[in-house]
Order: sequence, then C-alpha cells, then structure tokens
Amino acid sequence: MSAPKKPNFIVFITDQHRADHLGCYGNPIVRTPVIDRLADQGWLFDEFHVATPICMPNRASIMTGRLPSRHGVRHNGIELSHDERTLPQHLQEAGYATLHVGKSHLQNIETKPGQYPREGEVRRAPAARREGPGEHGQEMWKRWEDEPDWDIATPYYGFDKVDLCIHHADDEYGHWRRWIRTQHANADALIGPENATPAPEYELTRCRQAWRTRVPEEDYPTAWIADRAIDRLREVAQGDKPFFLHCSFPDPHHPYTPPGRYWSMYSPDDVPAPPSFHAEHHNLPPSVQWLHDQREAGTAVKNTQALFACSEREAREAIALNYGSISFIDDSIGRVLAELQRLGLDENTVVIFTADHGDYMGDHQMLLKGPVHYRGLIRIPFIWHDPMRPSAGVSAALTQSIDIAPTILDRAGIIEWNGVQGRSLLPLMANDEAARARAERTDLLIEEEGQRYYMGFPARVRMRTLRDARYRLSVYDGVAWGELYDLESDPLETHNLWDEPSAAGVRAAMTERMARAMIDMAETSPYPDRIA
Repeated sequence: MSAPKKPNFIVFITDQHRADHLGCYGNPIVRTPVIDRLADQGWLFDEFHVATPICMPNRASIMTGRLPSRHGVRHNGIELSHDERTLPQHLQEAGYATLHVGKSHLQNIETKPGQYPREGEVRRAPAARREGPGEHGQEMWKRWEDEPDWDIATPYYGFDKVDLCIHHADDEYGHWRRWIRTQHANADALIGPENATPAPEYELTRCRQAWRTRVPEEDYPTAWIADRAIDRLREVAQGDKPFFLHCSFPDPHHPYTPPGRYWSMYSPDDVPAPPSFHAEHHNLPPSVQWLHDQREAGTAVKNTQALFACSEREAREAIALNYGSISFIDDSIGRVLAELQRLGLDENTVVIFTADHGDYMGDHQMLLKGPVHYRGLIRIPFIWHDPMRPSAGVSAALTQSIDIAPTILDRAGIIEWNGVQGRSLLPLMANDEAARARAERTDLLIEEEGQRYYMGFPARVRMRTLRDARYRLSVYDGVAWGELYDLESDPLETHNLWDEPSAAGVRAAMTERMARAMIDMAETSPYPDRIA
C-alpha cells in the first residue's frame, strides 16, 4: 500500500496589514471576497499576534518558529543567519519543492547605515557570534541595479526558486524591476512620486506617503507576483514533488500607491476614522503624547518610515488607499487560486493567509508602525484552509506568528527541529472541544527592539509585551512608566492602568507572568552531548 500523498502548501502573506482590514474579520467596507471565502470554508484565528511588529524580525520568526531574541534578527538591519534552520529548508529536506515569490526581507534591502551606535558612542567589534557560511547582502536594492547579472544564490534559506521584489509601493526592485523594463521602454518614468499622476486633493501626497502611480494595474508588483506564482504552480504541476509556495505581497505597506481603478475604489470621505481617534484617553503613554505634541507644534516628521501623529484627513486617506491595495491583493489571490483549481491541485493544497504585522491606521491619531503595542499593530490575520480536512470555525485562542512553521510541519507529518518555540495549531482545529481547551495558551510574549532614538525615550526602544485573554502589559527599558489595559472593559485601549492603585495587583501578577514567559521562551537548542 502506497503512503498517503503529502499536502501542498501556499502561504499568502501581506505587509503591514491589520486583521480588521478584511471582510471576514468584521470590516463592513473593504471588499475581500476571495480571502473571506477561504475563512468561511476554513479556520479563522481571531486572536493571532505577531512575535514582533517589525518586518525583518517577524518574517524571520515565521520562517524559524522562533522569537527574535532567539533567531538573532532583533530588529530591521540584521540579516538572518544562514546557520538558522528554516521552514522551507526543513520541508526541502523532506522532499518538498520550495518556492518564493515576492517580498522576502530576510536580508537587508537598504544602503543606509544603521542608526546605532550613534556618532561618539562606542562601537565594539567583533560581534559575539562569528558570521557563518552563506552569501549576505543578496537583497540590497542597489546591488541589483549596479550588477546586471546579480541574482539570488539558491537554495535561499531553503527556497529552491526565488522571484524577488525589493522595497515598497510602486518603487520596487529585484526581479520585478528588471521584468518591467522589458515591458516598457520608459518603465522607470512610470515609477515613483516624481512621475505620478497629480493628486493634490490627497494630503498624504505632500509628504510622499502616497502617490497615484502611472504603473498599469497589469504590470504593478501585486499583479506580477500573482503571475509569477501562477507560473511556478504550472511548473510544479509537471513534477511529482509536493510543494511549498510562499507568495508575499509588499502591499498594503506605505507609501500607498494602489494602481488604476484601485486608487479611487474607496473614497476618504466614505471611510470613518477609527473609534479611538476621537476617544477620550486617560494616562496616555508619554511616547504617544510626544508624537501628538510634535504634530501640534508643526514639527512632526511625516516623510520617513517612522510613525507620526496624523490628522483625521490623513487617517481617512490612508485607510481608503489601504483598502484599495487590499482589494487588489484579494483579486490577485483569486487568480492564483483559480489556476490552482484548473491544474487540479486545489484538493491537496492547504492555503494559508497571514501578514507580517499591522498598522495603526489612525488608531490613537497615529499612522504607520512603532513601539506602542496597540491592538491594530500586533493583531494580524491568520486563515487556514485545508480541503482535505474540511472543518471550519473561528478560534479565539491566543496564537502567534511563531506557530505557523510548527503547524505546517505537523500537517505535513514532519517532526519539527529542536529550538522551535511555536506550537502547532492543529489541536485548536480539532473536533474535540477538550483537546482544543488543552491546547490553548494562557498568555503570549511579544518582543520589540529598534534602532531609532525618538518619541522621547532616553535611548533606542527595547520593550516586551504580555497578552492574556483580558489584559495587555507593556514594559519599556530605561523608563519608569509602562502600559496596562483591561481589554475586556477597555477594548480601545484608552485607559492606561499602569499607575492606578486599583490595578496594582494585576500589574504585579502580569509582570511575574511575563518573567515566567521569558523563561519558557529561553533557548533549548542544542541538546547537551555529555553530562559535563
């Protein structure tokens, strides 16, 4: 009797996409019928969180099943070591074809130097860990521009084939930029804010956080990623290996440049500001107050990757354009899934949808992302659609990005490696209610470190957050204040209980549990070879 066929996997991942910007997560405006259908026919995880709300480290956590403090990518600007075992590598060794299309960001993409240590501060060398084998700097955008023959060396963290996009908005590099130049003689004259169609009615165009791109819909990175994913599906359909396809969209990350009809699909006048925008706040975190003060003084910096305090109009514009990008992604996923079905691969393919982190999108009068762990930033979508095990439901269990790798390995029947910190979510999708209850966490730990010196902090930000079913506790290095919210009575996180005597017991208990969670997440790899 032959062994059962191993399942295929497609992971669709978006960039800077909060959970409630999908119809299936309760949004009444944004149109996402394809993703909604996956959720209706599969499992939606309503309390899915990041390991850290930053691109590079959370993407590394998805690939390794480990927190940033363990895999070493503590913040942007540190490349994932080739010594770290990854999900695609583990699948590849088990006989899977492994394919990546779109944004990777496991290595640095910028040429600018890091922001710490600052000038005048001690920079110690060498580093504590020696650099292992493997090529670094492979995603640096300028390298792709300066070296016409430059390409990714595969296997790349376990991926056999890589089709790469580098950067954000319409200003992407890598394989996409090379491709679009073969489609248009004047391709570079279509790209970027300098070449955009004027849209003076949008305030965000003035700080270059949005522009109306001239890149046609069919040539935009979102469409190209779907096209390349379809090409890769056709290739694997000719073989006999199970496959793992990582399909990664750089949108809806800012700057907001949804192309063609998607730019005007949603009007800023028709989308409301989030409820917390005008809500009364009690004991606002000093870092958030600092941002508000910068705005009121007219000194807010709005043209970088860093968060800023926004106007209501800017929030509405960001939301409307974000919705346009998301609807374009939904349509593009629909094309990929239609090809999957045409090829006869749909009945043996698990489809997953998630994101790398969220965005404030006007929450508490802020845009973009930063070191304040409000719900819109740390809560992301996670949808699991398995046609071979056609159960469906909604889980309210506390779950996290580090759970993706062990869940996929569990479903593939492959034993995870020593050092994985996440948990398989399959027990949470079981028909056995008691088994689901046993599999639930009581709390989860979220890490964050940054390079920037800003927001009134005395040094670069280092913080930890603990979430349980009711509370969020956030502790910051170098300051006496912190955050504590009762999410049951205060779902908008407007009343910070950190200093309130009535919450002292809760704060103490949550602080102890955070310490225990950090112990629980301590390194377990490698095993000892001898007793001593």
